[in-house]
Amino acid sequence: MAARPVPEFPFRELTVSTVDKYYRYNRFLSSERGRHVSGMSEIKKYLRYFGYLTSPDYNVSDDIFDAQFESAIKHYQSRLGLLVTGKLDYGTLSQILAPRCGIPDGESSSPTLHVKKNYVFFPGKPRWARSIPMTLTYGISPDNLIHYLSLSDIRKTFKRAFSRWASVIPVSFVETDDYGFADIKIGFYTGDHGDGEPFDGVLGILAHSFSPESGRFHLDAAETWAVDFGVQKSTVAVDLESVAIHEIGHLLGLAHSPVKNAVMYPSLKPREKKVDLSIDDIEGVQSLYGSNPNFTFGSLLESDTSANQAIGLRFEPSFWAAMFLAASFFCI
Repeated sequence: MAARPVPEFPFRELTVSTVDKYYRYNRFLSSERGRHVSGMSEIKKYLRYFGYLTSPDYNVSDDIFDAQFESAIKHYQSRLGLLVTGKLDYGTLSQILAPRCGIPDGESSSPTLHVKKNYVFFPGKPRWARSIPMTLTYGISPDNLIHYLSLSDIRKTFKRAFSRWASVIPVSFVETDDYGFADIKIGFYTGDHGDGEPFDGVLGILAHSFSPESGRFHLDAAETWAVDFGVQKSTVAVDLESVAIHEIGHLLGLAHSPVKNAVMYPSLKPREKKVDLSIDDIEGVQSLYGSNPNFTFGSLLESDTSANQAIGLRFEPSFWAAMFLAASFFCI
């Protein structure tokens, strides 16, 4: 399978002064229909990849803010729970910049993408076709690891992530040492790793997994993965458990949710921890597999995500815009 071009996401450890030497923050901010802004084509390419400009006849190489681009912006805003303005406002640009899952959001209005309440399924509503209750095995690739985290910590983190989903559905997850025969295969990879979905380096796309029954679960080895923010002090550290829980949702058949506190929301800021399943996540996965007989919604205590600890909140708007303008190529 040929790899799609890698997006050059702008979020890097650059100083604002370095970027501001070349770009002005207001180039994109508040852009609206009828404007021509140099570099607008890169946002168009981003929106095409993530499922918002799907017409093969639409030209994503020009810098014109036209009616179709405005419609795509509105759809993007609506799909991700943003204020629908049709403009490239601060909230929209910040969301475009946010590190995220590499799975496209898709067209929520498409007849092939199943939308129920807020949760969303993949086209065809796939699930693991086994009798309930079921057991799925998962294995961690011995050849595709990161070595600054111990294998023990990595295994414990994935065990916790799988247990979150197992607590609400009649599906058990068991780790196996026989990676080649595991139902779910987990590994850390860099760049083009043979699945047509290359990684892009630090931040940008964090990970991707595939709908049932593929079982492929890939994480970008270039990220600074953390299992304990008290130990890992990097400002661009990414919580491994939070990303694992999100990607397991895809492996079970859930697509991206527009609910911001759901683990199936597509983005995650550096140093943000989001590990509690929301009601939206639970209702979505239970509609595919039924409920764990030991689970009741009455016992559910939803806790807020620690987004207030996310490093992204300390950046001023000029930083976000400058980081966006630093992108030289968005063509994923």
